[in-house]
Amino acid sequence: MKKYLFGFLLMFIAGNLFAQEKVPTKSVYLELGGPGLPYSFNYDFRFDKEKVDSWGMRVGFGGFAVDGESFFSIPLMANRLMGKGPHYFEIGIGATFFTFSQQEYDYSGCVNCVTSSDYSFILDVDGSPSIMGTMNFGYRKVPIDGGFMWKININPIFNNNGFWPLYAGVGFGYAF
Repeated sequence: MKKYLFGFLLMFIAGNLFAQEKVPTKSVYLELGGPGLPYSFNYDFRFDKEKVDSWGMRVGFGGFAVDGESFFSIPLMANRLMGKGPHYFEIGIGATFFTFSQQEYDYSGCVNCVTSSDYSFILDVDGSPSIMGTMNFGYRKVPIDGGFMWKININPIFNNNGFWPLYAGVGFGYAF
């Protein structure tokens, strides 16, 4: 009996000594501003599931519908975290696909004239659906063992009508 107990304890201790701790390489978060444009809900993951400071990707969605206007966006971005936990510098590049509709009122008598005119969200957009290029430079705090994470970024945006370097975003969520 003592042999079995000793063997069990030895396996238990050895298993704990060689077990790797799980690092938080995934996160879900809400971002105000940023590549999702007005706001977005995002899922972010690292390609290397054992390193937080590595290349990864985020995908999200955002949108609204108010008073005859609607907007829906899907931000996609490849990103890299650099640093040591829990503090990381984040860089990234990607694109935001979006669609919109707006209702305009013609003051010459037409009350519900729906048009597909150009849209402007910081930069002019040439119709719907459309795409906007996005970049990301910022700070992300990810606890070493997971939990509440937050980030703040400068997100330059660009399309065929120009470049806007001072767009920004702030996000908060959960890393696991």
